[in-house]
Order: sequence, then C-alpha cells, then structure tokens
Amino acid sequence: MQARLKKTVVLVGMMGAGKTAVGKAVAAMLHAPFLDSDAEIEKAANMTIPEIFERDGEPFFRIKERQIISRLLEREKGVLSTGGGAYMAPENREIISKEGVAVWLNADLDLLWHRVRHKDTRPLLRVPDPLGALTRLYNERVPIYAKADLSVVSEPGLSIDEMAKRVIEALKTRPDVLEVQA
Repeated sequence: MQARLKKTVVLVGMMGAGKTAVGKAVAAMLHAPFLDSDAEIEKAANMTIPEIFERDGEPFFRIKERQIISRLLEREKGVLSTGGGAYMAPENREIISKEGVAVWLNADLDLLWHRVRHKDTRPLLRVPDPLGALTRLYNERVPIYAKADLSVVSEPGLSIDEMAKRVIEALKTRPDVLEVQA
C-alpha cells in the first residue's frame, strides 16, 4: 500500500494510551516524519517536563505546549504525538482540527493504570494517591477526547503494530487526510 498524508495526524489521549509508541509505528508504516510535542518542548527548554512543571508550573508549560504544537502543525505533514493534557485547551483543539486530524487513542482506565503505575515520569501522578489522580483526569478528559475527529480503541494485548494498523484503517476513512494509492 502506498499512502500519502495530506494533513498531520495528531494523536491525543491519556498518558499511557500509547501516543508516542503507536505514533512512531504509524509514521514508519506511512513513511512520514514522527513528531513529539513533549520531546520538542523538552528540547526547547533544555529541561524535562517534570522539571518544567516543578520550576515554572503547569500554566507556563501549557503556553509552551500550545506554541510548539502550532509550530509543528505548520511544518511538513507527519504524525504528531501530544501530551495527555494538550487536547484539553480549546485553542489546541481548534488548530489541530484546522491544520490536522485528531485521533483519540481510547484506552480504558484499567489499561492506562497498568501502563503508568510504575513510572515516575508523570508529573500529574506525583501525588499521594496516583490512581485517584489518574481516575479524576480520566473522567475530566474523556468527554473532551471524544470530540476528536477519529477514535481508535486500544485493548489489552494489542501490539504497537496492531494499534498502528488500527489507526491507519481509521485514517483510510478520511480521504482528506490519507491518500491511498493501489
């Protein structure tokens, strides 16, 4: 299958949904560049995201995130992985739908907790009750993620490549995003 991206595919969803891993696989399968807004923010700040949160706070981080996402969407078409909170900002949702297509990696709470519970790289889970924090975030964010252009359900046991193939199948329903040549 030959395919060409007409718009940037922006992966949204909770921490642990697989946006970076699946995004890299989708980009490889489509021979498109892979971009990661969190990695770009860290590179620009010369700090990790937990360090940015600690030093400058979440509001400052969200401003930088919006600037980076806007800049990345203006570049060549590719697959963009965003941080879990990026899609919460109306301004980000607006530019993503204007310049790209939002794909929600829809993983349930149990799967997300299984994936993130042993990681200390998640600033929003550095609290006495990380499962409670994750549950609150999940309940707040799912209604917003549901506004994404496409939704791809993540299930336990699916490999990264299987999820990437699901994303590509969803993209095939959008000829304005993915042009497929036989």
